[in-house]
Amino acid sequence: MERTAFRTLSDVVLAIAAEHEVDSVLQRIVDSARELGRARYAALGIPDGEGAFARFITSGMSDELIEAMGPLPRTHGMLGAMLDSPEPHLTDDITADPRFRGWWPRAHPQMRSFLGVPIVSRGEVIGAIYLTVKEDGSHFDDEDQSLIQLLAAHAAIAIENARLHERSRELSIVEERNRLARELHDSVTQRLFGVKLAAESAHTLLDRDPSKAGVELKRVSDLAREAMEELRAVVFELRPASLEAEGLATVLRKHVEVLRRVTGQEVDLKVCEVPRLSPECATQVLRIAQEALGNALRHADATRIEVRLRGTTLTVVDDGVGFDPSGPEVRGQRLGLTSMEERATEMGASLTVRSERGIGTTVTLELAL
Repeated sequence: MERTAFRTLSDVVLAIAAEHEVDSVLQRIVDSARELGRARYAALGIPDGEGAFARFITSGMSDELIEAMGPLPRTHGMLGAMLDSPEPHLTDDITADPRFRGWWPRAHPQMRSFLGVPIVSRGEVIGAIYLTVKEDGSHFDDEDQSLIQLLAAHAAIAIENARLHERSRELSIVEERNRLARELHDSVTQRLFGVKLAAESAHTLLDRDPSKAGVELKRVSDLAREAMEELRAVVFELRPASLEAEGLATVLRKHVEVLRRVTGQEVDLKVCEVPRLSPECATQVLRIAQEALGNALRHADATRIEVRLRGTTLTVVDDGVGFDPSGPEVRGQRLGLTSMEERATEMGASLTVRSERGIGTTVTLELAL
């Protein structure tokens, strides 16, 4: 096999390894297969286990041609045959094979030379790469087959890694939604319950003592406003800016700015010399900062809150009422402390919470990079 082909394959494998989205990985693989095999058309199919393809990605076909061919093919004929066995298939004329039957739309280009290579992971065929029509008019050969088999082996690893990445992200989303559900229950729900009680009290006092009823109605208004502020903060957390696109420093600045507007609380932020972190690490740091800020805003009754992100150190300081971090009642009421510690442990960082009654609280996160 030519040295140039190996160099190209090496570049392709490195490029595929850098992708995390399944669809991006599949498109990169099929484009690379077409290039390595010097084919006019290439496709990659992932079966759904029910006689159809969950994904069928093509390369070399225009959008107009794909649209003209109509719905995706099913897993029969030569396409399905490549999913039944881990063995590749090479032929000069696909139409002469007895398995060539079934799906063939009128708009489909004519094809003769064909190379099909299954993608095998842990002994199971999870997909297949299909090449057809050699660019120079010749036929696919054993060298092409060996090269695409190597690509398919790396493709299996890349596809599984991308799937694991997506599952991990989905789990993170579920965990975050559970956390936000707790936030809603602990803050907004309580405030709305207070609104209900105050409204009922005002209704009872309306005829008997209008002045006291007015006080209760004022309380209804205040509680409703506070609940709206809490909801705005929760909505912001449900729609975070992109850490990968904007970086931790920018996203943290935006978060602090929203908190300033929503709560009216003075929050002083200083960010400098922040290294480029992985998306996973940046997400954990952001969530710890959000949790520490949330605790300071909800519980500290502080006049000033400071946030510092310098290098690999995050510090959130408030001059509020303080508390005993080791107290069991605090652990029961402030689930955020446990959550922050778990996040720090997951990324190998150290988290320190120092607090003193009447003095305030300092949360320090030290990253181990």
